[in-house]
Amino acid sequence: MADAPVWSDHVQAVLARAGLKRGGARQRVIELLAREPCALSAVEIEDALRAEGKPTGRASIYRVLDLLVDHGLVERVAVGPGQARFERMHPSGEHHHHLVCDQCGRLVAFDDPALEQAIGDLSERLGVRVEHHDVVLRGACERCE
Repeated sequence: MADAPVWSDHVQAVLARAGLKRGGARQRVIELLAREPCALSAVEIEDALRAEGKPTGRASIYRVLDLLVDHGLVERVAVGPGQARFERMHPSGEHHHHLVCDQCGRLVAFDDPALEQAIGDLSERLGVRVEHHDVVLRGACERCE
């Protein structure tokens, strides 16, 4: 992914400003997320790191993810009761939304300029400044219909 170095550099700068030093597990998770176009679960992160020959404990992965969420670098996407996936947040604010299939659990990313415009229009109509939003649609994916 072309913007992976930009995101990774941004993450390192934010964490350095917070007084945090680079750590092995943290660096492995950051490098993996930088390459991913969409959200992953902690288990998927653990499996991917193991496949790369970089085994990392799940507890360490969750600690890293919590740290990244706390610093606004990663977004937690709720996909079901007690289930979450984690996706990097672009410094530019660029983002996409998700459809979660209630039948197979598949996560489908989508962009919709009209939806973004509608959110902007709603923000103006309500007189509030929307600084961040996420949209998760639930239903059946095309495979399960």
